[in-house]
Amino acid sequence: MAILSQLWSFLGLLTVLQNILPSQLLSLLHSCYESLQDSFSPYSYFEIPEFNGYCGVDLNDLYRHVNLYLNSINPSATATGCSRLTLSRSKSSTRISFTVAPNHTVNDSFLHHRLSWTHHVDTVQDSLDEKRSFVLKLPKRHRLTLLKPYLDHVTSRAEEFERVSRERRLFTNNGHGSFESGWSSVPFRHPSTFETLALEPELKKQLIDDLKAFSDGKEFYHKIGRAWKRGYLLYGPPGSGKSSLIAAMSNLVCYDVYDLELSKVSDNSELRALLIQTTNRSIIVIEDIDCSIDLTGDRLSKTTRRHSPKGKRVGGGGGGGGDGGEDDRRVTLSGLLNFTDGLWSCCGEERLIVFTTNHRDHVDPALVRCGRMDVHVSLGMCGMHAFKALVKNYLGVSSHVLFDVVGSCIRSGGSLTPAQIGEILLRNRKEADVAMKAVISAMQAKILGADVEVEVVESDDTAAEVAESPENWDISSPSPMGRLGVKKRNGWGKSKVKFLVRLKSLTKSESGSRGA
Repeated sequence: MAILSQLWSFLGLLTVLQNILPSQLLSLLHSCYESLQDSFSPYSYFEIPEFNGYCGVDLNDLYRHVNLYLNSINPSATATGCSRLTLSRSKSSTRISFTVAPNHTVNDSFLHHRLSWTHHVDTVQDSLDEKRSFVLKLPKRHRLTLLKPYLDHVTSRAEEFERVSRERRLFTNNGHGSFESGWSSVPFRHPSTFETLALEPELKKQLIDDLKAFSDGKEFYHKIGRAWKRGYLLYGPPGSGKSSLIAAMSNLVCYDVYDLELSKVSDNSELRALLIQTTNRSIIVIEDIDCSIDLTGDRLSKTTRRHSPKGKRVGGGGGGGGDGGEDDRRVTLSGLLNFTDGLWSCCGEERLIVFTTNHRDHVDPALVRCGRMDVHVSLGMCGMHAFKALVKNYLGVSSHVLFDVVGSCIRSGGSLTPAQIGEILLRNRKEADVAMKAVISAMQAKILGADVEVEVVESDDTAAEVAESPENWDISSPSPMGRLGVKKRNGWGKSKVKFLVRLKSLTKSESGSRGA
């Protein structure tokens, strides 16, 4: 009881002194007490306020990085030792973000040293505002060797987490010109990934390795003195998966996609303005580069004007703007070259430039040389590995007895595009056997050089007419509609479907003879 009475007496004395002594003296005594405490403490403390300066106007970027960093290490884990968290989720995201609750601590480790972050939230006197800050505690003996490397680690980890977790967007140019924002955007949530792509394993691995090396190559590109960009040329027939590959690239490296439509760009100046408005960590796509605008005749027309006796040069411009009045009113080849490899291509960092075309030979050679389009990706017909990937995605089947027949059809020239196979599998996704037989029927018609259209027709009394391997075909007399009659494979049995393969190229001659 005597101890408690003395303690109460001491607290009463402190209260009286606090009311009697001036505030300046109390502040000085408090500072002396903290200094004395710090001198005996084995830890150093560093405060990171939410805003810079006394006015509280400029946001402290390091405070934001610490908040993102603590999200990346997941403060809800038991190893961090945080007992209370604040959870939030934005309207445009399905991800739940963590924030350390006011005046709670999260533990961390770096280089075998134990550190901690404490989130301080104080109410400003005579105001409803709050003063927020993070306080870092680390061992005093190692503060000089730990502080800068640890803060660099926090910043890099926070930037990576922000890049991966932020919502990606799909931009398109709206044709408003260079005096205002020329891009409009929507959320980009394409589900295509490299796991779902119908690509050969070697090509898939090469693309993944190349994209990861590019996204991690900031120091390398700066060291060699090159702009941090990379060009991809995707070429192949329609339906070969060019757009799906672009979406998978975006999902792998977490970049925004800028779909640049050259037909909406009036001239080279507007093209440069659009390029300046794009952000870092983005994929700039020009689809069907051979059909977007007429670029192939630029050099020929310029040469003709120079050597023609009647040709007169209008203006003396050069470079990216062309050398004639007509060139100044449209996008020219030189302007597009500056966009891909000239001075204007280094207006941002970490950008992928992707051209797509159905006919590689129709693209001007100057656009596809190394340094502009560094990686040329040929996307053709579906091979056996890609076909198995499609079957697994659409049907959930990893193996099937008809895989050998499909492989034989592919080797005999019956390959289809991934889009064609995907459509057949999609229509018959509830029955794997029916889907496989429909694909084989379409491949057989492709081998015969027909314009294939596969239909599924229900029938109760007709067995499925599906061919075996091309080596075992037994082609019967074609009906007026050009139906394929072939031997049935043992073990298939009867089915309640019949596949009608319309051979349009075979019926043209018959219709002509009937008309005669």
